[in-house]
Amino acid sequence: MNQQHGHISLLFKWVDNIAGVDRHQWNRLAVPLSTPILEWEWLYGLESSGSISADNGWVPAHLIVQSEHRLMAAAPLYIKTHSAGEFVFDHIWAQAAHQMNIPYYPKLVGMSPATPTVGYRFLVDPDVDETRLTHLMLDEIERFCKANRIFSFNILFADPGWRKILQGRGFIPWLHQSFLWENPGHGSFDDFLVRFNTNQRRNIKRERKALASEGIDVQIHTGNDIGPELFDVMYDYYENTNDKFGVWGCKYLNKAFFSGLYESFRHRLMVVAGYRKPVADKVPVGMSLLLQKKDTLIGRYWGSSGYYNALHFNACYYAPLEWAIRHGIRYFDPGAGSTHKIRRGFRAVGNYSYHQLFDPRLQWIMASYIDDINKMERTQINHLNSRAPYARKTG
Repeated sequence: MNQQHGHISLLFKWVDNIAGVDRHQWNRLAVPLSTPILEWEWLYGLESSGSISADNGWVPAHLIVQSEHRLMAAAPLYIKTHSAGEFVFDHIWAQAAHQMNIPYYPKLVGMSPATPTVGYRFLVDPDVDETRLTHLMLDEIERFCKANRIFSFNILFADPGWRKILQGRGFIPWLHQSFLWENPGHGSFDDFLVRFNTNQRRNIKRERKALASEGIDVQIHTGNDIGPELFDVMYDYYENTNDKFGVWGCKYLNKAFFSGLYESFRHRLMVVAGYRKPVADKVPVGMSLLLQKKDTLIGRYWGSSGYYNALHFNACYYAPLEWAIRHGIRYFDPGAGSTHKIRRGFRAVGNYSYHQLFDPRLQWIMASYIDDINKMERTQINHLNSRAPYARKTG
């Protein structure tokens, strides 16, 4: 479809795989962002490995906007026939639709698949009016959904800067709890510890020292320092971790995805590996894999060959936090999961998803209840933060 944007003629086009979009043009729009999860290599790895595909209920349907041969905007989008891998649990709305005999699937989802971290947005050329082009893209997405009997459009883990545009369009904002560490300007890990009360400072120091008694040394590898063999080990440990949770596991990625990270994305990665002393065969007994870009660190995957006292806390929290402080990182998103993060320096924060349900009855139901749902979520966030073991301020 053609549109006019000022003096620029725009072509709106739908593509069924990111391989059909030039990598350099896509990254010209994605690399300036603070998040790495919308860069071409990350999305290509998910799709090309088969981890994210039509066979497992993710049908790529990316919207791109071109002016002649120049990419002016792009939106990574997926048609979904289920809700797995989204980490926004919309089963209540799916159940309501079922009880009312209203179709709920397929739906269109805007997110970086199986990656529950904040930062999703459309990629827009800085030389155009972003607000106006975003509205044109949303118009085209709504047209596409209605023409193809897609029953909703859902933007998950949205960039906070989008709130005004999306709510002005009638999208319903749904609040979700996640975790975040924000660096107030610490100069060392000891500065980080000062905030805690005496008991928790002692506990963290004890957990930091626990690996010595296990005979384990933690090492951090970044970029070209990450050997290809570590990605095969990381997949095995990722699989082990998810197998422990059975039907509640979140195993969405295959071995090919992890192997592909070495060639295409290791410049954005950090591996925190625990090695048996003395380090001989260089096969870690436990690992965490994180994403890093600009002033942001994002925890993604963790696993081990067995139980080692406090290895999880050190590989996923303490070692990355110490590295983050040393390198001036401002934000550390440790990933979804247990509330034990509150005791280790992270706080509960809110993030929003935005929803456009094309059946007016479902849209009305969600809009009618969302304020109460969001209020309960905000209460839960405040409750979690009230349990943080920080020293009481005096004076």
